Amino acid sequence: MQTSLDIQYIFELFPYLLKYLSVTMGMAIWGFVLALIFSVTIAIIRVFKITVLAQLCALFISFFRGTPLLVQLFLLYYGLPRFFPIFEGLDAFTAAVIGLSLHFSAYMAESIRAAIMGVDKSQMEACLSIGMTRSQAMRRIILPQASRVATPSLMNYFIDMIKSTSLAFTLGVTEIMAVSQMEAASSFKFFESFLAVAFIYWAVVVFFTRIQYLLERYLNRAY
Repeated sequence: MQTSLDIQYIFELFPYLLKYLSVTMGMAIWGFVLALIFSVTIAIIRVFKITVLAQLCALFISFFRGTPLLVQLFLLYYGLPRFFPIFEGLDAFTAAVIGLSLHFSAYMAESIRAAIMGVDKSQMEACLSIGMTRSQAMRRIILPQASRVATPSLMNYFIDMIKSTSLAFTLGVTEIMAVSQMEAASSFKFFESFLAVAFIYWAVVVFFTRIQYLLERYLNRAY
């Protein structure tokens, strides 16, 4: 039984794992873009308290915040095709992207809603007084101010989404976590394989944490 750490194997594994980093980042980026669209829409609906839609959005948030992401991925990829034939051709990568976007949009919507509510009501009143519509005021005045407040939490969700892509291997997506598992199973060097993938996730998170810091400085430059 091997008890020593095989450092050389870890370094040999890095280039192979990095080939699949684009798959991981592709899921995270597409998932975040879709989640941002969903979450802004949901937040605006809830802020304006649009009848019926606001209640449906509250139900959506309750479900996706109240159930595990892994369960949601299984429901989407394995469950929905059974009842809705349109989902039968859904590939694993697309299912993972949709699942990630729906899950994180529920959290992001609340952060965006709180940021919008944090903008002084006098801002909206001033916009309406000079002839702007509510939608114009929201797009030109309110959302730009709210974005500065929401950016830190949204970036945190993006970083969390990157780590959550590791669950996509359960659907059959060949990303860095899946590759590390296959390598561990073939070499029996489980610790080294998972340590290598942990270092890659860590490096990616450190990089985007730095991006977050620079972005926050840019948005706060006027303050």
